[in-house]
Amino acid sequence: MTNSIDAQKTADSVKAVVKQLFDGMKNSDAASIRSAFADSAILQTIGRNAKGDVRVQNENIADFAESISQLKKGAADEQIVFESIKIDGPLAIVWAPYKFYFNGKFSHCGVDSFQLVFINGQWRIQYLIDTRRKQPCDQ
Repeated sequence: MTNSIDAQKTADSVKAVVKQLFDGMKNSDAASIRSAFADSAILQTIGRNAKGDVRVQNENIADFAESISQLKKGAADEQIVFESIKIDGPLAIVWAPYKFYFNGKFSHCGVDSFQLVFINGQWRIQYLIDTRRKQPCDQ
């Protein structure tokens, strides 16, 4: 019984960091966004170029956080579902379908794929890559 309780507490602490990122976005809080990530974290998105070929775009976390902080509070609202969380010691993965709303209007949807590492007693996002599409959104 203790192991399942500890596992749930760990899963909850992983969720808390992911929620911190999206709460930071919704609150236009650059510091909260940045602190959800590890110092050497990577942020990427998968998209398509003009020819329709798949491309991976790198984003600078500090620049991303700063751009979100310029928005009015509530403008960036990413609503996720924790579909899967797996943990092995200091490594966790999160698979989270999402819908993104900008200024209250649907913008796009996709899946966020997180890799988190337990560093200095805290979970931090080491790697985040997402897909983005307009439709269909029912994962």
